[in-house]
Amino acid sequence: MQYRRLGKTNLMVSEVGFGGEWLERHEESESVALLKYAHKQGINIIDCWMPDPKSRDIIGKAIQEDRAGWYVQGHVGSTYQNGQYTRTRDVEQCRIAFEDLLTRLRTDYVDLGMIHYVDLESDWEVVSHPGPYQDYVMELKAQGKIRHIGLSTHNPIIAKKAAESGLVEMILFSVNPAFDLMPPTDNLDNYFALSSYGDGLNGVDPVRVEMYKVCQQQDVGITCMKPFAGGRLFDPARSPFGVALTPVQCIHYCLTKPGVVSVLCGYDTAEQVDAAVAYETADDGEKDYASVLASAPKHTFAGGGCTYCGHCKPCPVDIDIAMVNKLYDLAVMQPSPPASLKEHYLSLAHRADECIGCRGCESRCPFGVKVAERMRKTAELFR
Repeated sequence: MQYRRLGKTNLMVSEVGFGGEWLERHEESESVALLKYAHKQGINIIDCWMPDPKSRDIIGKAIQEDRAGWYVQGHVGSTYQNGQYTRTRDVEQCRIAFEDLLTRLRTDYVDLGMIHYVDLESDWEVVSHPGPYQDYVMELKAQGKIRHIGLSTHNPIIAKKAAESGLVEMILFSVNPAFDLMPPTDNLDNYFALSSYGDGLNGVDPVRVEMYKVCQQQDVGITCMKPFAGGRLFDPARSPFGVALTPVQCIHYCLTKPGVVSVLCGYDTAEQVDAAVAYETADDGEKDYASVLASAPKHTFAGGGCTYCGHCKPCPVDIDIAMVNKLYDLAVMQPSPPASLKEHYLSLAHRADECIGCRGCESRCPFGVKVAERMRKTAELFR
């Protein structure tokens, strides 16, 4: 398992993580065993947005033997009222739910205290300004009951605002190649409806492109939810692309996005854990989502810019084209390249000015990116 630094938190989390949403569907002993199995495979981060007692008890029993070996995303605002999940900013309800979370997890802190599910801009105004809810989150932080502050959202507009705000150190965001086509919406159901994927969607939506870049620029790490779109991307009949992707391809798609650190997959079985963790030993061909999307009968990514998929390899002078493109895209967001980006660029073993203009990479790029021209612009920018 490979580990990445989660933005400003400096926590080293596994590239492949655990989304705990489906734990309650199984016998407690089965789910506890599944979590322990995932941990043995190197998974060390889990999201617990679920307010139901069973899911929380399962996680608590699974992590108690190695609490320090797990990083837990625990949510503030996900409550269980009258046997139902309820999202709220009512501080007393949040307090009851969060204390219950700590009790059932058998711990006195969570590593990542998540401002829960902010998709509406009106809700962002509530949580991002001093008031009862934000004061409670800050109280938890001051008490050490949460070590770092995060936020969960499905709306790229909110994610970008959160990354720029200085309030949060990381973000839980829904990432997959289908959702990335969609313009911002505050209705999560739209992302799952095939009717939403009509004509005109082509390439990653520009608002999302900007959001990913801002997160990387601000060092706000992203953990991914919904990487498989609820399993729809494995089924050609339910996928908006009309083709099937594999778990490895979906995970690689997420991990190529700027700012993305860990992909939190949902699991029902040990075999599904194995299928996700196989990412760590997969070769480039197994990770190649780009060819699948470029040849899909619906909604190709052509013309949408570089996705940093690495399909352009190999370069005859060993330029890491995807990384150079990523650094260029981050640099042009500023009036002049920040010193940190320039230092990163100059530390590359081979840089854009070494490009010989053979355009072999362009013949391999599934999305028609004019690589040679971008290399020229990059060399000029960082000169």
